[in-house]
Amino acid sequence: MFEISVTCDPDDTDRVIDTLGNVFTTWSAHRETTPDGSRTRVHLSLDHRPAPQQWPVPEQAYATAPSIISEIGWVARTAVDRPFGTEMSREFWLRKAALLDRIALSDNVAPPVSDATEDADRAARRLMDVDDAAVICDPRHYVRQQYARHTADQ
Repeated sequence: MFEISVTCDPDDTDRVIDTLGNVFTTWSAHRETTPDGSRTRVHLSLDHRPAPQQWPVPEQAYATAPSIISEIGWVARTAVDRPFGTEMSREFWLRKAALLDRIALSDNVAPPVSDATEDADRAARRLMDVDDAAVICDPRHYVRQQYARHTADQ
């Protein structure tokens, strides 16, 4: 974290703060008028933004995935075989989200005939809830990342 002070024309103050906010994470901005009253001095607390995270493309994430038909069978069997009243495992939510993501991706190639994209988004958000993921990203990118990690660990 670091602090800077910027002296600028009063009409430019918001633009300066916004521009710095696009480059850095900002915590606070304190404004004061210079003694002669002609300029504004802004004191900002800043930090570097983390480097953008690289998300695997679907071809990378699902390179070793079982066939869609096989995964449909696994998800269905796992859902039916669980004891009543027990929570589904993280693996279930991950594989279900990945399965729906793959189906939705195929809808992008052919004319859409289903609600696969909405279902994939909903399942991806469910996985993020299960993981208590504190990331801000496209939920389906998160699924691909987690699925790639899961298969690498197998």
